[in-house]
Order: sequence, then C-alpha cells, then structure tokens
Amino acid sequence: MAQLTLLLSPWAVAVGIPLWLALYYILPYLTTYRHLSKVPGPPSAKFSNIWIGLSARSGQKYAAIDWAHRKYGKVVRIGFNHVSIADERGLNVVYGHGNGFLKDQYYEAFVARTPGMFNVRDRAEHTRKRKIISHAFSPRAVAAFEPHMAANLQRWVKQLDRIATSGLQSEKNNSQYARYNAMPWFSYLAFDIIGDLAFGAPFGMVEKGKDETEVQFTQGGPISYCPAVEVLNRRGEVSSTLGLLPTLRPIARYLPDPFFMKGVAAVENLTGIAVAAVASRLDAAEKGIVDTRNDILSRLLQAKDANGQPMGRTELTAEALTQLIAGSDTISNTACAVFYWILHGERSAPGTIVPRLQEELDKAIGSGLDIASYSQVRDLPFLRRCIDEGMRLHSTSAIGLPRIVADNGGGVKFDEYYFPPGTVLSVPSYTIHHMQEIWGDDVEEFKPDRWLNLTARQKMGFNPFSYGPRACVGQNVAIMELQLIIGTLFHRYTFTLYQPFMESHEGFSKKPKECYAGICMRL
Repeated sequence: MAQLTLLLSPWAVAVGIPLWLALYYILPYLTTYRHLSKVPGPPSAKFSNIWIGLSARSGQKYAAIDWAHRKYGKVVRIGFNHVSIADERGLNVVYGHGNGFLKDQYYEAFVARTPGMFNVRDRAEHTRKRKIISHAFSPRAVAAFEPHMAANLQRWVKQLDRIATSGLQSEKNNSQYARYNAMPWFSYLAFDIIGDLAFGAPFGMVEKGKDETEVQFTQGGPISYCPAVEVLNRRGEVSSTLGLLPTLRPIARYLPDPFFMKGVAAVENLTGIAVAAVASRLDAAEKGIVDTRNDILSRLLQAKDANGQPMGRTELTAEALTQLIAGSDTISNTACAVFYWILHGERSAPGTIVPRLQEELDKAIGSGLDIASYSQVRDLPFLRRCIDEGMRLHSTSAIGLPRIVADNGGGVKFDEYYFPPGTVLSVPSYTIHHMQEIWGDDVEEFKPDRWLNLTARQKMGFNPFSYGPRACVGQNVAIMELQLIIGTLFHRYTFTLYQPFMESHEGFSKKPKECYAGICMRL
C-alpha cells in the first residue's frame, strides 16, 4: 500500500511523466531513428507524428508540408520515421516500377471490413487485384461508359438550365446571371455518374439537388439515408488523420472530439452505401440472371483471377466502394478546381482564356446539342491544356503518398541522404506542382499555353494520378469525365466568377470549400 501511495504521489507523477515521454519519444530518436537525425524539418516532427497528424486533423496537411519544404529544403523530415522529398526525381525513386516499396500502414486506416485495391498493402494481393480490375478500365471499356455519363450529364444541364434562367439583372454588365455555388453541383454529378458506372444506377442527387443516398449496413438489412458527400469528406479527413496517428485508431470512436466520433461513423456509413448500392446487382448475379449492362460492376462480376476464380461478394463490395470514392471525390474536386481556374485566368487576363476555349468548343460541338460527346472533345488541345493546368494548380491528390523502403535492396540513396529499409518516404505532388524552379516565375498563374513547350522536369513533375505500378487505374475514365463536363459547361453557359479565391480542405484528397459564380445561358 505504501508503494502504491508513493507511485501516485505528486512527486512521482512530476518525475514519471517526463521520464515516460523521454523514453517514448526521445530514446527512439537517439537510437532506432538516429540515421535520420541530419534530415532537417520541424523540431517536433523529428520525435513523433503529432505535427503531421495535427496538420491532417486541421485539413491542411498539404499546406503544412509545402511550408516545411519552403523553410527546410527539398528533403524534409515530417515524422519520426517519415521523410518527404520535394523533387521530381523522387517520384521514380519512391513510386517507380521494380523498387519493391510497400504502402505504409497509413493505408490501413482506410480499410472498411476488407481491403480494396487502393488500400491493400500486400504486393502480391495488389497485383492480383489490379490484373482483375484493370481490364474494366481499358480504352475500349472506357468508351463504352459514355452512354451512362451522357444520361447523367443531360439531367445535370437540365438543372443548371433551371438555375441559369432564374438569374436577376446584373447592374454590372447588363447580363442575366444567377448566383450559385458550383461545388455541390459538381459533387452531385460525380456521385451520380460513378453510381451509374459502379453500381448500376445513379444515386439521384442531381434530380433531387440534394446530398442524399441509401445506406444498408448489412446484406438484407433495413435501408436508411445519409448525406454521401458529407460522409465521404468526413471519412477522408478522419482516415487520413488516424493513418498518421495509428495509436488512436482503436479508441477513436470513444474520443471526446466530435471529429473522430463522426468520422468513424462516416466510415461505417460509406461502407453501408456500397452494400446497398451493389446488393441488387449481386443478388441477381448469384441467381444466374444475366447482366446486360456495360459498366464497371458488370466487368468486375465477369472478371476472374489467374486461377479462374471470381471475386466474392465482400471483395466486390470493397472494390465497388473504392470506385465510389475514387470516382466521385476526385472528379468533383478536380472539375470544380478546373472550372474555378479557367474563370480566374479569364478574370486575371480578360479575353485570353474563355473566348479561346469557347471558340474551340463551338467548332467541335456546333449548335443544337445539350451536351458534348467524347468524340467531339477528346482531342481538343486547348481544353486539355486548361484541364492539365487546373490539375497542376489545384492538385486534388496533393499529399505525398507514403511508401516503406523495401528490405530487399539495402536501402535507397537520394542525393547525400541514405534511407535504410523500413524508412517511410513520400513525394508531395502539391509542392512539386508549385515549385518555381520547375514551372518558372509564373508558377502561381493559370497559363494553359505552358503545356505547349514542357521541359523534361515539368513532364516528370506533373503527377495528378500518382506514378508507377500503383498509379490510378481509372485515370482514363477521369480525363474522359473532365473533358465532357468542362466541355459541356463552357459550350452551353457563360459565367462570371464571384469567388475571390479558392480555399481548400484536405482529407485524403484536396477539396474546394466552395465556388460561387454567376451562370447564364449562352446566346
């Protein structure tokens, strides 16, 4: 009893807590991770992941890392065992084919029930999944998705027409403009398109003009409703934070911070959306009913691995969930950002962006059509340059994706630094996309024509879909959607930008908070 009293005494607590902190944080810094001691970075980041974890918690991880690189240089220690490399050469070092690097345990925080191709860490399992899934995104397969995209675009422009024709007279330029927040409408469209492609039916957000979809937590269970866009945002924020602070994962739902409680619930809700969305298709397939749709889910249902085995219901649901996340969040964020930057570029230099884009679209699409077709916009050079420049400036995939140095090659060298096996490395796309030494003095300006004469460094540094064997498998679908969406918008409508500048919030991907503009029909 006397010993317990001594242990709980104020003196023991005053001595014990600092001693515990020293053993937990400082001792590994001096021993296990001593080889990283010469890598510069924020002082607190050298001892723990708290600095980067709090940056993720605030939704500004990309900005914190960019600040660190501007202060400390190209190679920066952002965690006790995590080094960020802001150099285009690092893309091949960290993500290139054949290096044997593994995804960091960060990705485990994104797993709901079973891993999908995005968050599976085992190399052999990822290879198996990618072989099964990649055929669903071949150029031929992607072309077959256009009717589903077109049907949703038709519903979308119908709603935008309604908004555009409700505009009030503008004293500024004597034109009819309706003020609206474009960001939610990009989300509604992206969710409906991926619902159509991955699950067999749109979520109905465009028609309702509302963030709402069905949720089913268990197969055959009751149906409820939730705001899918909000759920996806919360899921990305909390998973990104818990991926960097893994010791909090087991207790996250019990923490008093609503950020974690609501985030954990969002992860469950998002899985419920996938379960509800795929249930009818999978039930029909298991009963032997032939699926005549030509979409992502039908191709996944037909796919088999090297041993001739198809994916089971749980794995199919996980992969459908992966497509839901990748095909909604990234497309809506990128489309909104490209939309903003085109209008911002026009506002900064009137007559240099929008008239050129509309002239190109008018020649390709003509009059009398509500939406663009892929054959009309696929090869339009200025449209593609505008999209690429918007993706560079916004960088939806802004974070450095963490990889563990493989233990089969004796580590890796980068410039004067050596990183032994087990070190976590990443390359921040946002920072590379905003480096003056790569892109020039006008790096922060929207200049589509910079893509006419790219340097070797610029070609290597442009990284919107990641790099190497784990690059985005759906990038062909993404570019197709962006061309159809942006092409349709600027062919059918004219806009004025009310948003003074675009603020972003980062979960896994970087999302514009809002984008207010005026819209009216083109004459």
